Amino acid sequence: MGGGDVERLIQMLARLPGLGPRSARRAALALLSQPETRLLPLARAMETAARNVRTCSVCGTLDSSDPCGICSDPARDHGVVCVVETVGDLWALERSGVHRGVYQVLGGTLSALAGRGPEDLNITSLLDRVRAGTVREVILALGATVEGATTAHWLHDRLAEVGPVMATRVGHGMPIGGSLDMLDDGTLVAALTARRPA
Repeated sequence: MGGGDVERLIQMLARLPGLGPRSARRAALALLSQPETRLLPLARAMETAARNVRTCSVCGTLDSSDPCGICSDPARDHGVVCVVETVGDLWALERSGVHRGVYQVLGGTLSALAGRGPEDLNITSLLDRVRAGTVREVILALGATVEGATTAHWLHDRLAEVGPVMATRVGHGMPIGGSLDMLDDGTLVAALTARRPA
């Protein structure tokens, strides 16, 4: 493999969140030093994911089925919808095991600075579920940021317009400026169990 190919691999790895040029070089070296057991299986897994993973039409998460495994699971409480900003936030809550309902991934928060308005959020299916009368509680599990608070307030108003549903916010344990996917499992459990009316 030529130097250009190695450099391209390093550059591609360096684009991933959490990997800078140094970490990308270390990862590339680890992959290339054992191509049969590391590099090729990773390449196959990435190709399979690119071909099969899609966005769930109900909640907005990523899965190889649509609706996703969570939305189609009859053991989940479909009457409680936890609204999160990103798929990473959903994964963090799933890892903690504290939420046994379903989700709505917004795909961001309202932000005038970033030019993100209500039309940019994945909210239609949530409002449809509330209108259908299948949802009794919506947990607004958004980050403790100005954008998160603005989005939660805006969502609270939209939910009140479409149907009778209890809207709650995550409570203690969610630090100001914090992001769900950066919290440990214990903090997530505390934040979700201490939720309060929005």
